[in-house]
Amino acid sequence: MRQHNKTLITAALPYANGQIHVGHLAGAYLPADIYHRYLVGKGEKSLFICGSDEYGIAITIKAEEAKRTPQQQVDHFHKINKKLFSRMGIDFSHYSRTSLPHHAERTQAIFKEHLRNGWIEKKTIHQLFSPAEGRFLADRYVVGTCPKCGYHEARGDECTKCGASFEATDLLNPVSKMTKKPLELKETEHYFFRFDLFKERLKKWLETKNFKPATMNFSRQYIEDLKPRCITRDLDWGVPLPIDGTKGKVLYVWYDAPIGYISATYDLQAECVNEYWLDPKTRYVQFVGKDNTTFHSVLFPAMIMGQDTPYKLVDDLVVNEFLNLKGEKFSKSSGNSLDLESMLRWISSDQLRFYLSLIAPEHQDCDFSFEDLIVRVNSELVGKLGNFIHRTLTFIQSKIGSVPKVGVLEVGDQEFLNQIEALLDTGAANYENFSIKKAVETLLEMAQLSNRYFDHQKPWSLVKDPLAKNRLETILAVCLKAVQALLAQMGPVVPVATKQAWGFLGHAVVPPRAQAMSIEVERLEPPLPLFQKLEPPVKDETMSEPTEACQLQTAKTTPMPDHHKELTPMIEFSDFEKVDLRVALVLECVAVPKSEKLLQFTLDVAGEKRVILSGVRQFVQDSAALVGKKVAIVANLKPRKMMGIESHGMILSVMEEGVFEMLSFSSAPSGGRIG
Repeated sequence: MRQHNKTLITAALPYANGQIHVGHLAGAYLPADIYHRYLVGKGEKSLFICGSDEYGIAITIKAEEAKRTPQQQVDHFHKINKKLFSRMGIDFSHYSRTSLPHHAERTQAIFKEHLRNGWIEKKTIHQLFSPAEGRFLADRYVVGTCPKCGYHEARGDECTKCGASFEATDLLNPVSKMTKKPLELKETEHYFFRFDLFKERLKKWLETKNFKPATMNFSRQYIEDLKPRCITRDLDWGVPLPIDGTKGKVLYVWYDAPIGYISATYDLQAECVNEYWLDPKTRYVQFVGKDNTTFHSVLFPAMIMGQDTPYKLVDDLVVNEFLNLKGEKFSKSSGNSLDLESMLRWISSDQLRFYLSLIAPEHQDCDFSFEDLIVRVNSELVGKLGNFIHRTLTFIQSKIGSVPKVGVLEVGDQEFLNQIEALLDTGAANYENFSIKKAVETLLEMAQLSNRYFDHQKPWSLVKDPLAKNRLETILAVCLKAVQALLAQMGPVVPVATKQAWGFLGHAVVPPRAQAMSIEVERLEPPLPLFQKLEPPVKDETMSEPTEACQLQTAKTTPMPDHHKELTPMIEFSDFEKVDLRVALVLECVAVPKSEKLLQFTLDVAGEKRVILSGVRQFVQDSAALVGKKVAIVANLKPRKMMGIESHGMILSVMEEGVFEMLSFSSAPSGGRIG
């Protein structure tokens, strides 16, 4: 594994215009926290910096709508979000905010250096003016038609549909966001950063990086089109422009926000700036969502290059895709979000961290599903991982009553331990490569292997034989080593349960990862189940109910699922007769390569062999166990090709209230008609 002198980690500053949601966690904060915890678990120095992004036009708009001052608005949401991060176990080294006076001072100092070094120029430009309001409107106060894709509700700085960024004056048919009245162009003076002058330097720097291919391609294209960018706005809320005679002008929020990483570190301790930001040996890792790529892969690096202090440029930029809800991006502004505070009344932080890690949108957009969440938590977190740890510790407590002693290891014992250690190394490599999804998949593979070893050794049978006491203790000691390995791998993802489990092993403090399997367990405490099964939420508990902490949000958040759905509309018997339901014998069941959901069933239907694909892979722990079962299929569906394989029918199953079950038969003959 790679060893780092020390690592600086930053996660995109959450905008303090609303409550953080599940999409935010999945995109930046949970991956950053897990990586930070992994490094700390290795015994390495890691500084994790973040804070509230509190300036900008969106803040003033929300404040006006809520009839509050901008400062009251950001104070409110800074407190809420800091608390939610804490409840989710996000272990920042320091969580700051950009409305602090020293942040303005740091930003103004960097601006003056940019100005002195020739990277900023003043221009007289035409800007959108609202006759109805008697003021120039900054970009977020303007809406109109996107010049790139034609989306009719594009914002004045970017299109939320196609992701294009532009000036508000580029919009077609612009109107005021507040009054919906037409706008006109008028002359005004503003300041521009000459990003275009950094084109070649940025190109050379980017080619030394090993970012994800999508990030590299996007950044290369963006650099080719670099132009001077306006970095001031006509507002009262923001970092004041440090030039005489410019009252009423502030620095654009995306100029000051990334400087917040540096000012937050100063806020923690000036010495930390010297130790991390100014030491070239530091490894700097940034975690952001893909909508922040431009600013972190191009604009912020150019800003660092353009000033005099040798702050670290990012070494690894971890850009994640979007987590979607019902096929659409989680978004506070559009209202497609889940109230995290309400969720945490129903689900534990460890359970939510586990599920978000398992579906992490690392290379493509992913969908959040309540039904899938319940199944994965119950079958994998509880059924595989928690089950092995609890059954091992409970069995030792009830049958041995003390820490089991390792005797003579048989070949199978050593092979099992070697496999667990190899998987632990694989899990470490997953963390190193910023793939929490694979790290959790490796964890579940370790748990499944451990359960299989326990079942194969049948310790419950050995308990009955007094002569097998040494063998029994050896098996249980091997299982205990597996528990320790599981705790090492699961620690960064489910920290609360991990600490609790180490307590069962007599350790008040979680030991370093490298010592997890070698450290001696001197005593055992009575164990409790680490994870509880999730029950579907009651009908009247919804995510849309605003709590006292989020009264300022107007989001149309999505309700929790209602599992008491009404039946579908009635049909005629003649319609039912069209469906040919048959019994089919499972001859083979294998996972479809490159698919996370599909299983390929080879079936016998009255002597006819046919292939059916079914999207139930995540619900089936052991596909081989389905061979020999007789299942129900819809036999007369038109063939459908998926992943290059033609599927001839549909297998019937039930997924309701966290329970998955395939319809099956014991005596019915293959090909038998169901009806």
